[in-house]
Amino acid sequence: MDIKFIPAEDVKKVLCYKDLIPQMESALKKFSSKSIEQPVRSVVKVKEVNGFLGVMPAYSPDDEALAVKLVTFFPQNIGVPTHNAIIPVFNAKTGIPEIIMDGEVITTMRTAAVSAIATKHLCAPNPKVLAVLGSGIQARSHIQALSSIFSFQKINIWSRTKRNAAALAGEVGGNACDSAQEAVRDADVIITVTSSATPILKKEWVKPGGHINALGACRPDWQEIDPDLVRASVLYVDSREAAQKESGDVILSKADIFSELGEMLLGLKEAKVKETTLFKSLGLAIEDVMSAKLVQDLLTKK
Repeated sequence: MDIKFIPAEDVKKVLCYKDLIPQMESALKKFSSKSIEQPVRSVVKVKEVNGFLGVMPAYSPDDEALAVKLVTFFPQNIGVPTHNAIIPVFNAKTGIPEIIMDGEVITTMRTAAVSAIATKHLCAPNPKVLAVLGSGIQARSHIQALSSIFSFQKINIWSRTKRNAAALAGEVGGNACDSAQEAVRDADVIITVTSSATPILKKEWVKPGGHINALGACRPDWQEIDPDLVRASVLYVDSREAAQKESGDVILSKADIFSELGEMLLGLKEAKVKETTLFKSLGLAIEDVMSAKLVQDLLTKK
C-alpha cells in the first residue's frame, strides 16, 4: 500500500481563497440539504492538559470524497501549535487509503473561508470597519479571507497580549487597541478568535446591524460572546446538531438558532442583513473533506 503524504507547504502552494470559498459554499449547501454523510464529531478528552482529540469523518457521494480529519487542541502548548491535524483521504470506490494530508493549512483556511461566506451574505453592504479579537493564526487567516472580498478602510485588533496585537496590526496595516470595547466600536464586522472560556464581547459594545463571526468557545461549557448579545442577534450556525451539543455560546445562552448557513445559501432561510447577525462556527468535517478533495485535484492538475 503506497500512501502519499502531502505536507503543509504543498497545500499552501495550491490552495487559495478564490477556489476555496466557492468550494465551501458547496459544502455548506450539501450539508444542509443532507446529501452527504457526516456524524457529529467524536471528542476524546485529554484532561491532564485540558486538551482533546477530535475525529471528524465525512463522505460526499457527488464528489467521490471520503476522508476523516484527526485534530488535536492542546491550549496549554507553549512554543508549539495548539492545534494540530492530519487528513487521511480514502478512495471512495474501494476504501483504500490514498493520501495523508497535513490538516493545519486546510483547517485554518477553510474556517476563514466559511466566515467570509457568512460575512458576504449577512453583513450590511460595503462594510468599512473590521474588528478582530484575537491575534493568532486564525486572526491572520480571517483578515486575509475577508480582505479578499471586502475593502476595509480600518482594521482594529485586540488581544490579551498587547504585543501580539501590535505585531499583527503591523503585518496587516491595522490598529492595535487597548481593549476589546475600543476595537469593536463602530465595527461593521467583528471576528472573535480567542481561546477564552468566558465572554469577551458584550452586547452594548456592538452597533445595531453589525455582523459577528464567533470562532472560539468550542466546548459546551465555554463562552466567548455575552449571552445577551447571542440572544439579541439573529443566530446562524454551520450545524444545528453540533451547536446544540458543542457550543457553550449557544447552549448557555439558550438562544434560538435561526438558520444553518447552508439553509440560508439554499434560499430556505432569509439573510437578515438589516439586523445584528451572529454566525457561530464550529467547523464541519465536510469542509475538511471537500477542501482536501480540492487540494488533491489541484495537485493532480499541476
